[in-house]
Amino acid sequence: MMSGSSTALVTRMSSEQRVALQPAYLLHRTPFRDSSLLLELFTPGHGRIGLVARGARGARSKLKGVLQPYQLLLISWSGRGELPTLTGAECQDGGVFLQGDALISGFYLNELLLRLLARHDPHPHLFHRYQVALQGLIANAGVEWALRLFERDLLQELGYGLLLTHEGGDGKEVEADALYCYHHESGPQRIATESRGVLSVRGATLLALARGECGDAQLRRESKLLMREVLGRYLGPRPLASRELFRQKWPSSHEE
Repeated sequence: MMSGSSTALVTRMSSEQRVALQPAYLLHRTPFRDSSLLLELFTPGHGRIGLVARGARGARSKLKGVLQPYQLLLISWSGRGELPTLTGAECQDGGVFLQGDALISGFYLNELLLRLLARHDPHPHLFHRYQVALQGLIANAGVEWALRLFERDLLQELGYGLLLTHEGGDGKEVEADALYCYHHESGPQRIATESRGVLSVRGATLLALARGECGDAQLRRESKLLMREVLGRYLGPRPLASRELFRQKWPSSHEE
């Protein structure tokens, strides 16, 4: 005999879902069978979803120029189970074309969402922050800082938000001219000097991240190292493909 929760799950999975005109961004697409695509999309109301775009690679398909990353779409879908069928898609912003640093950075944003977001878990605020980050990439101004702020917001949405304005434990306010070691479980702890093998960060860097204020090169470097260490805890050992692209382009110095 099925429990009540099991019966509800079967009913939900077997009922046909119909959704119309949902804002979305394409995160990834994969060829499927002869002329179709498997899509991963990010929406404000349904979170990350998977859809099948049947015939989307066909010679007469109207979706070829529409199903592109980094541009706002309005999509509709219907069907049962984990992979419903895309029934409509249209571009809302005239098309967005990223190049160089901005293109790889956009790939990085999408890869983070694919790796860290569970399907069907809505994050409307994060959807907005993704749009803000994309605008920063499109403007090609402050690309690196746009990534740091999105990483900050992503961690907050996932329930892993960084403690940036107060010390862990005693709750003392972070001081801009002090030096800190960041602990995953408890937050920043004040230290007297830098130690080998320990990631240290200035209070000014923590406060800048909290306020969203970009600063000097040292601040940006410390922010990158801090975010990389914290995100690595949740991404696991499998490397990011976007990070490898950065390494290939700037083998000695520049990464996201």
